[in-house]
Amino acid sequence: MLKRDPIHWAWIILATCFVNLFINYSVRLGYSVVLPEMIRDLGFNRTAAGSIFNAYLFSYIILTPLAGFLTDRLGARRVITTCTFILGAGVILMGTVKSLWTACIFYAMVGVGATGMWTPIITVVQRWFTTNRRGLALGILSTGYGLGFATMGVVFPWVVDHFSWRYSWYFLGAGALVMVALNAVFLRSSPESAGYAPWGQKAPPTLNRTDEKCLSKAVSLSILFREKTFWIIGLSYLFISYSLYGITTFMVDYAKYQLGLSLEKASLLATVHGICQVLGVLTILPLSDYIGRKRTIILSNSFITACLVGILLSGKSWIMLYFLIGIMAVFYGVTFPIYGACAGDYFPKEVMGTVIGAWTPFYGAGAISVHWVSGILRDTTGSYHQAFLINAVMAALALLLIFTIKKRAETEY
Repeated sequence: MLKRDPIHWAWIILATCFVNLFINYSVRLGYSVVLPEMIRDLGFNRTAAGSIFNAYLFSYIILTPLAGFLTDRLGARRVITTCTFILGAGVILMGTVKSLWTACIFYAMVGVGATGMWTPIITVVQRWFTTNRRGLALGILSTGYGLGFATMGVVFPWVVDHFSWRYSWYFLGAGALVMVALNAVFLRSSPESAGYAPWGQKAPPTLNRTDEKCLSKAVSLSILFREKTFWIIGLSYLFISYSLYGITTFMVDYAKYQLGLSLEKASLLATVHGICQVLGVLTILPLSDYIGRKRTIILSNSFITACLVGILLSGKSWIMLYFLIGIMAVFYGVTFPIYGACAGDYFPKEVMGTVIGAWTPFYGAGAISVHWVSGILRDTTGSYHQAFLINAVMAALALLLIFTIKKRAETEY
């Protein structure tokens, strides 16, 4: 007997996951806002700054496939709750760093905690909503990281004025630790385990022979890795990840030290970025329920490529920089959940967490390489122009790959 409460538990799950993402992405994307003050105080160059973020990404990439696998086997509730504790402890320790090696170790610890803040979260939300409602759910969920970034852009200058950059980490770490208890109380790994049907489902679930065939195939990871669609989406994810992190991580530093803007004005880019992310996920992701994930990714990657080219051509115009960052951010916010939603659209739901986790190394390879490449190019040339040109090329490659994806009906699934 399925439960029929006034408020479907799917919305409790969504609200809890929203707060998790808000805190996690305040930590993750807020690094670019904290970066200028942090490296000035500690005497780091941009290559060192990229290395700190890469320490986070290395641990995140290596362990996220495991987090996805454990989500399918042990349940999202256990994985997310454990990872939130690790995240909170690591973030608080980031406020104590005095050397490059401690910064790398503690931010790597944050990366371990962050493994539970995307793959398990996007998996559990998709399981609680039907296929034709996932875009809506992911759109609402994804406002969490946009608002987190926007909040850092406004709050960080105030924190610096009244305390120091270290307190940004202390406040965020405390918030993560509070979420440990809330996750343990409110999260449920699947609607079936809690006596519900996924929200949006009009008829009781049935299992036909086609479903049984998918279930038996889902057990074998070798089938997954033989699937051409898996590799095409993964490579496209790598290229778009490279292009987006290349601009987002360094945009405040670019605005402050290459364009000569004040810290307040440069940090405001993060607020513009965050607000526009929210606009994008609330409009473009629900639209994907109707036009399809492939068309949505093509639309998104096209605008991202155009905006990156525009930033290269805008010169020292800070007005154009704000405008182009805003447009790009609309689709930045869409990128990660829409690629994640492909796991539910192109592969059986029983391996959804495993698929999303297995795509993470592609995403991470792009994010890690761009931080080193961009940091080295900036330190050696004194400019971000060459780095930003590579970002635009990578976005164009991501776009071209998506055109080759076949419909699910045409695959062996």
